[in-house]
Amino acid sequence: MIEGLISGTLVGLAEQRQGKNDTTFVLAKVKAVPGEGESLIVNVIAFAAEACAALLALDEGDALALSGALTPKVWTDKQGNTRPALDMVASQVLSVYHVDRKRAALGGSPAHSEA
Repeated sequence: MIEGLISGTLVGLAEQRQGKNDTTFVLAKVKAVPGEGESLIVNVIAFAAEACAALLALDEGDALALSGALTPKVWTDKQGNTRPALDMVASQVLSVYHVDRKRAALGGSPAHSEA
């Protein structure tokens, strides 16, 4: 298992689903841009309640950072080109909303406050 930290933007909206044993999980896709400039899609699944709630609170295009177990994958596009992808079991999700909430709890000003 590879433990990793990924940052990027949410593609579409996160989706909540029910598992076979009445377990709840959330699926999402995140677009990350590695150093070369070509984007990489990260297929995310989250089981932890806080991570699920954080993903469901975000809108398409919102920036976020995720940590968790990574599995490298390869897929083939319609033109027959192979492309890299990652699967992640996210244990933690951080967005600007979390940063603002933590700053406010510590008595600081939110990152997006207007002067």
